[in-house]
Amino acid sequence: ADFNYGADEYDAEGNEEPKALPEGSETMPYIDESPTMSPQLSARGQESGDGVSPTPTDGLGTGGERDAGKGLEMRKLVLSGFLASEEIYINQLEALLLPMKPLKATATTSQPVLTLQQIETIFYKIQDIYEIHKEFYDSLCPKVQQWDSNVTMGHLFQKLASQLGVYKAFVDNYKIALETAEKCSQSNYQFQKISEELKVKGPKDSKESHSSVTMEALLYKPIDRVTRSTLVLHDLLKHTPADHPDYPLLQDALRISQNFLSSINEDIDPRRTAVTTPKGETRQLVKDGFLVELSEGSRKLRHVFLFTDVLLCAKLKKTAVGKHQQYDCKWYVPLADLVFPSLEESEHCPQVHVIPDHELEDMKMKISTIKSEMQKEKANKGQSRAIERLKKKMFENEFWLLLNSPAIPFRIHNRNGKSYLFLLSSDYERSEWREAIQRLQKKDLQAFVLSSVELQVLTGSCFKLRTVHNIPVTSNKDDDESPGLYGFLHVIVHSAKGFKQSANLYCTLEVDSFGYFVSKAKTRVFRDTTEPQWNEEFEIELEGSQSLRILCYEKCYDKTKLNKDNNEIVDKIMGKGQIQLDPQAVQTKNWHMDVIEMNGIKVEFSMKFTSRDMSLKRTPSKKQTGVFGVKISVVTKRERSKVPYIVRQCIEEVEKRGIEEVGIYRISGVATDIQALKAVFDANNKDILVMLSDMDINAIAGTLKLYFRELPEPLLTDRLYPAFMEGIALSDPAAKENCMMHLLRSLPDPNLITFLFLLEHLKRVAEKEPINKMSLHNLATVFGPTLLRPSEGESKAHLTLASDIWSHDVMAQVQVLLYYLQHPPISFTELKRNTLYFSTDV
Repeated sequence: ADFNYGADEYDAEGNEEPKALPEGSETMPYIDESPTMSPQLSARGQESGDGVSPTPTDGLGTGGERDAGKGLEMRKLVLSGFLASEEIYINQLEALLLPMKPLKATATTSQPVLTLQQIETIFYKIQDIYEIHKEFYDSLCPKVQQWDSNVTMGHLFQKLASQLGVYKAFVDNYKIALETAEKCSQSNYQFQKISEELKVKGPKDSKESHSSVTMEALLYKPIDRVTRSTLVLHDLLKHTPADHPDYPLLQDALRISQNFLSSINEDIDPRRTAVTTPKGETRQLVKDGFLVELSEGSRKLRHVFLFTDVLLCAKLKKTAVGKHQQYDCKWYVPLADLVFPSLEESEHCPQVHVIPDHELEDMKMKISTIKSEMQKEKANKGQSRAIERLKKKMFENEFWLLLNSPAIPFRIHNRNGKSYLFLLSSDYERSEWREAIQRLQKKDLQAFVLSSVELQVLTGSCFKLRTVHNIPVTSNKDDDESPGLYGFLHVIVHSAKGFKQSANLYCTLEVDSFGYFVSKAKTRVFRDTTEPQWNEEFEIELEGSQSLRILCYEKCYDKTKLNKDNNEIVDKIMGKGQIQLDPQAVQTKNWHMDVIEMNGIKVEFSMKFTSRDMSLKRTPSKKQTGVFGVKISVVTKRERSKVPYIVRQCIEEVEKRGIEEVGIYRISGVATDIQALKAVFDANNKDILVMLSDMDINAIAGTLKLYFRELPEPLLTDRLYPAFMEGIALSDPAAKENCMMHLLRSLPDPNLITFLFLLEHLKRVAEKEPINKMSLHNLATVFGPTLLRPSEGESKAHLTLASDIWSHDVMAQVQVLLYYLQHPPISFTELKRNTLYFSTDV
């Protein structure tokens, strides 16, 4: 089913709202011309003269010199994606047409369900639209399937664009078609039953045979489609060489489509009918989006609208079924009265209650588990009701995460007294809001008070004007939207240039996961320079990510501004930029070099991506020298030690100077430092101790994790892995204790002694949780998979999908380690002596 819990169905506190018309407002649905689906393209007419020929942007997919071969390969990818969505669209139109014939047949009988006139109104032009797209699909499909570089298909898009007149007729009739369908549903039970559940065929290669969608949702699809086709033309042009025979045809098709979009929006563009400002100018919407507001001590999801001269904070009102959705204004601040409080002033603001990391991690685990349950249901052709139930649960969990994870304060103050506090998860977004407001404040603005009627009209226009329709959670994505990347992104931040004067500079990296952006890594501060050379490598875990953002800061060393609450960022943003993570371009074994230009500054970086299934591999090592990738028994025998030297040294160093470090073991060390330490330990270099004492403590913690991750088999062994999974699932505490202790006893001695040594260390780290913010649960989340994750053969044997291996087993792996961390101290000799429980092998 079209499962889209959008903002339309959830109000700000997360209570379910009845479904309203998809976009039917008092006038007409506003068709968005700005290519929201490809964020690299500016909206029509903003940057590119007439907006007809989009300039290739330096995203991952293009690159400055963009060779033709790669462009043609990208064309094929764009087209196959479009074909898949075209197939879905044709199936939707087919589903809409299905009841038309029987309805027509009964119309002339003595007991008609609908009159011929009503049928004509509701299904107006659907047959024509279906035929146009069926012909288009049938012509394009073979071209994409038998692809070669000489394929031309511009004429097909040109023909499609030339038939947009049919859509004009459909759009003109849309509002009356919806009203007629609604009236007929209310007065005729049979029609109501038909229109509530239309069966849409699933795509050919899909496991799902069909899904149920309402007629109302299907009638909105053609309106949606025009925008989608225009976006595809944008993308195709971007990857078509200018000398290709298709180029002029695609350009022509894009021009026709854009003119069509603006012509049908001309009459109905609500941006032209918005309330005027006190100076008589049109008040236009500049930016809108969902933000979390801290209001009376609790977090509320708000939809915030920035107009030419006012910031308005709203929430969706609960409305009766069939009534138009409306926003309720919570407060507004004229931009002439809006100030951002200084740090001194913000001291008096309420302190932000931050949700502990482990609670957020727990919720992410739950979401991953629900995702894999949904995949299983779909694979087993499960009941759609079960899938709906899982989707709903997933939405509720993602909504909780969206509400509770932001912690960066964004404070807004009205000169006339009141202050407001939003919480964001991304400093990038905070600065975008701040910059947008400051740009508007440069104009000559007047203070004003809105009359209740003006406020009503302005709030009423929000529903038509909004550009962000759905709460940013992954369960709101359509099935044909890209799910994003899962795995690890390796990024090297090389250098930056373009600064006017020397400064202390550093960068942070943000990626979107679970629908919203979070900061994932930070370079060191390069002091007093105009050309910082960081050359630092980071490994960033991606959870459904589609974009990478880089922010460049000037470090603040002013004592009066420091020592604020942890999340108050006082450093100044010098520039920021983002690129799309294009799955095709990133998934290569080689590094891909790129530049982000921001505010006159150029930051150079390289990246490569490892998918989750690749990162799960443990590669058995053939070498017998060194310590990394060598069996633990070989190393301890060679060293004549009970615990490998590398483990003892890293733990000793962390306990000496890292035990109070915030986020120790959770925050990544610099990859180049970790590689340097790895090389020194492998070579058994006599300078190890000197190097350890100079090295950043996060790099030492990272080296220890890497050692365990690179063992040819996990510390708790492949052989016992299934038994650990079964033991942790036991519900009787005595049986669990018995089993879990027996499993430890079954480990080879070097593994067991090393594990107990590490266990006691992690407990000591957790004792400092008030300072280092690392609870037992946090530590179990970091180390569980590292110590238990099975090697290649084992993981292939009992689970298929990499994402399943991940979500299904990681929770259990974390639980196993947590069990031992929470257990009273375990002594090796006691354990070995106490074999009375049972001595049979597992």
